[in-house]
Amino acid sequence: MFDFIEFSLLDILDILLVATLLFYIYKLLKGTVAINIVIGIAFIFLIWQITQALKMEMLSGILGYLLSGGVIALIIVFQQEIRKFLLMIGTTNFTNKRNFLKQLKFLQTEIGSDIDTETILGACKKMAKTKTGVLIVIERTNSLDFLISTGDKMNALLNEALLESVFYKNSPLHDGALIIRDNYIVATRVVLPISDSIKIPSRFGLRHRAAIGVSEKTDAVCLLVSEETGEISYIKDGGFELYTDFKELNEKLRKDLM
Repeated sequence: MFDFIEFSLLDILDILLVATLLFYIYKLLKGTVAINIVIGIAFIFLIWQITQALKMEMLSGILGYLLSGGVIALIIVFQQEIRKFLLMIGTTNFTNKRNFLKQLKFLQTEIGSDIDTETILGACKKMAKTKTGVLIVIERTNSLDFLISTGDKMNALLNEALLESVFYKNSPLHDGALIIRDNYIVATRVVLPISDSIKIPSRFGLRHRAAIGVSEKTDAVCLLVSEETGEISYIKDGGFELYTDFKELNEKLRKDLM
């Protein structure tokens, strides 16, 4: 009945690769306004295909020019996502099986977080009371090895006392950022890239700009405590995540680390 359909193993591989690519794009854009743009472009492409099939030359030509000229617009709109993707590829260590598989977390449907978020937030809450400056970067799928090399490497199991001692004002390790990976503190005194965004209010200092900078270039999330106000900020994807209480903040953090 379907003898006219030619189907080979290469066709199956092609479909699987396209499905994987689309799924990864969805995971990358999930929760951002960019996903709405992708849906809009897909809708325009569908209409363009229909107009071509119906031989509606004028409308088809307009939509064709719109789609062909949209490549540059897509690069501008998705520059942060493209940067993160290229950074992920560039920092993947293919000789290290564990790190390589971690870069492919998006292929898994469910990923449990081994990071003790309550310990991190508990330490931040204590340090907020004393207005101790804190900048914590939590690694997700993008490797932060290129940042770890700028600071002092460490391999210590995460606990509140250690976090408080690192950021104690007289500690030699308090200056810079602390990086957490898989429930371990892997580096302190890390130098982060500073965001040059003009959208950041002037009341925020270098600590906030550094947190925003690293979240713009990678998918890492950041927690910081202001020395001036003792306010705890949660930063992801180059922006501030709002929350009402510590319970909601913990839920947000756990969800983002899944």
